[in-house]
Amino acid sequence: MKPIRIVTRKSKLALWQAEYVAGKLEQAGLSTRLVTMDTIGDKILDVTISKIGSKGVFTEELENALAAGEAEIAVHSAKDMQSVLPEGFELIAFTEREKVNDVLVSHKKDVSLSSPMLIGTSSTRRTALLKHYYPHIRTIPVRGNLQTRLRKMEEGHCDALLLAYAGIHRMGYGDLIRTNIAQDEFTPAVGQGTVAVEAHSSLGDTLRNSIREAVNHTETYTCMMAERAFLRRLEGGCSIPVFGLAGLSGNELKMTGGIVSLDGKRIIRKSVAGPAGRADQLGNDLAENILREGGKELLEEIKSAL
Repeated sequence: MKPIRIVTRKSKLALWQAEYVAGKLEQAGLSTRLVTMDTIGDKILDVTISKIGSKGVFTEELENALAAGEAEIAVHSAKDMQSVLPEGFELIAFTEREKVNDVLVSHKKDVSLSSPMLIGTSSTRRTALLKHYYPHIRTIPVRGNLQTRLRKMEEGHCDALLLAYAGIHRMGYGDLIRTNIAQDEFTPAVGQGTVAVEAHSSLGDTLRNSIREAVNHTETYTCMMAERAFLRRLEGGCSIPVFGLAGLSGNELKMTGGIVSLDGKRIIRKSVAGPAGRADQLGNDLAENILREGGKELLEEIKSAL
């Protein structure tokens, strides 16, 4: 049997994720081979993601490879996935979720969110939430892979970075974490902490099912169905300050999500709960609740400003 070709970005974190998925496939008796490439989001680092103008800044080139038959699957950070995939593409598996919270990272020992400082982040969600909860803190855009961002911080571009725990932990930089930020304040981006496996419709059912069986974590998959339904209804992408997190307790799914204005002055946060079997509907219902409570106008305002 030919190796399953896994297309991935070239950054160390992206390679870690692809190798993690490859390991699960190898354990199931499936041979693999990595195919690496750069995306537009990797190449253009001097502007924010919202200014690049592509919905798939970290995914488009990988999807092109799938459509061209140059790889069987693509591996992504689930939080990088656009709310609506191009026709013919599907997320067929999600790995077990890592801790989902954001962390304050610094080479300095004495930094604290209670004190004024300059934080580097490329996320509109994190920037807006900082303005809401910590208005005394200034932010500066810092883009690039994790190692590039850490280097920029150490060179003095900023005092600290605001990042996902998962990437910091996976890359072995846990000693730089100064604060674990509470989820009830900084609810994470949809998909944060899990790795997504994407396939094109041309992938055969037998191989698709084998990959799903080897990689997919059922509980995470259920939560992701709710979160992505929520994101899809809000038409949220990487540049929109939308947040959402679902969790399971037995057969009950609970999800909290919302949207925050770019200036941080307005935040709409709601929760829903119901049977796990209705994950998609619950995520959609949550989005509808937010849209009714002023989210529609806020979303239009954000999109016009970006």
